[in-house]
Amino acid sequence: MIVTDVATDILIPYEDNPRKNDQAVDNVANSIREFGFKVPIVIDADGVVIAGHTRLKAAKKLGLDKVPCIVADDLTEEQVKAFRLADNKVSEAAQWDEELLKKELDEIIGIDMSDFGFEIPDLDIPDTGYYGDERERTNSAYNLDDYDSERVVGFYEMPVLNPCRYVPEDLIGFNYVLSTKRRDAGVHFFIDDYQFERIWNDPHLYIEKLKDFPCVLTPDFSLYMDMPMSMKIWNVYRSRLIGQMMQDEGLEVIPTLSWAEEKTFTFCFDGIPSGGTVAVSTVGVMKDKEAQKIWKAGMDEALRHFEPKTIICYGSPIEYDFGKIRVVEIDARKGWQ
Repeated sequence: MIVTDVATDILIPYEDNPRKNDQAVDNVANSIREFGFKVPIVIDADGVVIAGHTRLKAAKKLGLDKVPCIVADDLTEEQVKAFRLADNKVSEAAQWDEELLKKELDEIIGIDMSDFGFEIPDLDIPDTGYYGDERERTNSAYNLDDYDSERVVGFYEMPVLNPCRYVPEDLIGFNYVLSTKRRDAGVHFFIDDYQFERIWNDPHLYIEKLKDFPCVLTPDFSLYMDMPMSMKIWNVYRSRLIGQMMQDEGLEVIPTLSWAEEKTFTFCFDGIPSGGTVAVSTVGVMKDKEAQKIWKAGMDEALRHFEPKTIICYGSPIEYDFGKIRVVEIDARKGWQ
């Protein structure tokens, strides 16, 4: 069975699909956003969807350009029709063990399971004036217990990272951490946010798994130009806090540099130390002159804030005068699994 990435805009929904799935699209999109695209779409040799119409709609809603697919070119036309119906019908025969389901849901704290269609009953909490349990849930959701007010800097109180002098020879994406057999490369987050949002939702779980790797970059939560400024500040904060938490657990942590327009320069480099290794992505920069201009302006500003010993440039080579700073280029096309 071969799984192939196929562009969403060339996949063809089956026009006579009898399954009404619009109400399930949001739940499936939430699942893909939280866990990644784990179940391929099944298509025929012409790109017509056999199984996975809801996943395709969800992928388009998320703006995914490609989705994993399996080409079932070994089926007859009649088998394709039968499989398309059977794939949806067999799930209707399964039922939930309500007691076991409740037990599993009760143990999931950091993920809102209602996003996937589960009905979560309201907690029956007596009005005693005690709100400790709810505060604990809030602390967990925002990782407040891991925030240390003595180790922050700047107006927005960004967590401060320690210098890391480790220099990896290669990097793999966080989305491969659970499946790869490699242990000779560092881990980067230069991937779509939905593929690593889970590290914020359950950081200690994934920090344990990341201990198997020689180094880890801090999460590259997106700073899109059209995002509200408050969201950009929040994403920088989250990156620094996760990085600080990883360092506290003994990991070699390389700070990731990210920025957007000039206004972000007032906070996006807070907490980055001098004298160590930092990482930056150049993926997609060389294809757009405006992107190059923004990238170079941000790098100029970064080097005014701190002086790294080494810069890891992940992506395509970029023309920039780094002066005496050591630059290590890692091709984005090689370090992928």
